[in-house]
Amino acid sequence: MSNQTPSDKPTLIKPEILKRTTVARSRLFRADELQLRFSNGVERTYEKLCSGGPGAVLIVPLLDEHTVLLVREYAAGLEDYHLALPKGAIDQGESLLEAAQRELQEEVGYGARNLQFLKRINLSPAYMEHGINIVIAWDLYEQRLEGDEPEPIEVVPYPLADLLTLISRPDMCEGRSIAALFMAREWLAGNLNTAELPA
Repeated sequence: MSNQTPSDKPTLIKPEILKRTTVARSRLFRADELQLRFSNGVERTYEKLCSGGPGAVLIVPLLDEHTVLLVREYAAGLEDYHLALPKGAIDQGESLLEAAQRELQEEVGYGARNLQFLKRINLSPAYMEHGINIVIAWDLYEQRLEGDEPEPIEVVPYPLADLLTLISRPDMCEGRSIAALFMAREWLAGNLNTAELPA
């Protein structure tokens, strides 16, 4: 068994893209077909969903050091309501943190005096370009902006100490939100003294 860490692994040679063709397009998505040649000479065809626009943000809003604010909204992919963290697209000309501030006010009805970028994660790297930027928000104040949601979004406060119970709920199924909550909890554990969160 190797003791190598990921950073110790040998440098890999990326496959050569021989041809790229757009095979489908909708209002939200574009699918490309890639003809690839790997460094060992093997050629394969892959399909991927491509990103559009500047990207997206997912916000972990901390009401206090013990409480996160979730939203319950309809998901067309599930054809049902689910609990998740607030999120949305970054508009053209908008910074990542400006987008987080706007989406927080549109979906949760709060602004944040403090925002911290945590990490960009990819949704399904094997066949999607799409990723999302996770931002933690604290020192919240009431502030609402009009959003583009078709119906009012229910805001659900939830105790951070009870994450394992939360992720066992059938209506808490979005992988991005689950990952972000655990990342935020770890960040909070290491930054509680400097973050100046209300108790």
